Amino acid sequence: MEVWLRAVSDDAGAPSTPSSPVSFGFDFAGFKTLALVLAEPPAPFLVLGAWGAWRLVKARRTGVAALVLSAAGIWLGCTEATGEWLTRHLLEPPGVLSLEDMAAMQRQGGEHAAIVVLGGGARQSVPELHAGGLQTLTAERLHYGVWLSRRTGWPIAFSGGIGWTATRLLQSEAALASHEAAEIYALPLRWAEGASRDTRENAAQVLPLLAAAGVKQVVLVTHDAHMRRALRAFVGTATTLGITVQPAPIGGTNIRYTSVMDWCPTVEGYGRVRYAVYEWLAWHVGR
Repeated sequence: MEVWLRAVSDDAGAPSTPSSPVSFGFDFAGFKTLALVLAEPPAPFLVLGAWGAWRLVKARRTGVAALVLSAAGIWLGCTEATGEWLTRHLLEPPGVLSLEDMAAMQRQGGEHAAIVVLGGGARQSVPELHAGGLQTLTAERLHYGVWLSRRTGWPIAFSGGIGWTATRLLQSEAALASHEAAEIYALPLRWAEGASRDTRENAAQVLPLLAAAGVKQVVLVTHDAHMRRALRAFVGTATTLGITVQPAPIGGTNIRYTSVMDWCPTVEGYGRVRYAVYEWLAWHVGR
């Protein structure tokens, strides 16, 4: 799970309760949120543009250059091609599981193995469902975990609680994922860990749980941009427990971004760029 989590109702079927009033107290979560807002696009380019406008008075060339760079940065920071380039070159995700990998998993059987799905955010209230629900990142990971489980026969473990900045969430991601896995996919989770608050705690919480159950091999499911950081957290802990970890990233593409439209701003492009920058920052601060 990316960075977020604080702990937890294990009752996956409990109805969602209304969000508590927003608190404006400036604690660790507030500081982290503000720091991310200032570090991720488009904030740095807006600051550059404001500085360029100010410099126009005394240094016209410098001001114009800063404004041009600011506009270019804002434009490119909203394109899918930029997001994919940043993911590949800054984060260097591993390749996806091959059909041969999955066939080998199926032959091995799931008696001493598990598919570990990492949480990536949840919503306290989804009005049309009259309950809480998973954010898109988490839902995509759970969907792929279920698909892998049905193809290989390996059981699923989910890791995710209530994150550091998820101040409105009252149920753990694990509780919500357990509910959706059983109700939507008719495939109950074997393990659901709901106490972790970030990626390092995902590893620290779920791996001992699996080791105690005799698991010796895990396939780790998370998004490609998050995978390098997740592996850093999981491999070290897993090695001490005698568990091997195989990455199973999702969210990538083999499309070559050669069309003009690939370099035009889109909602998806904006989200992918911000996610890549966020993961690069998180890698360097160690969370």
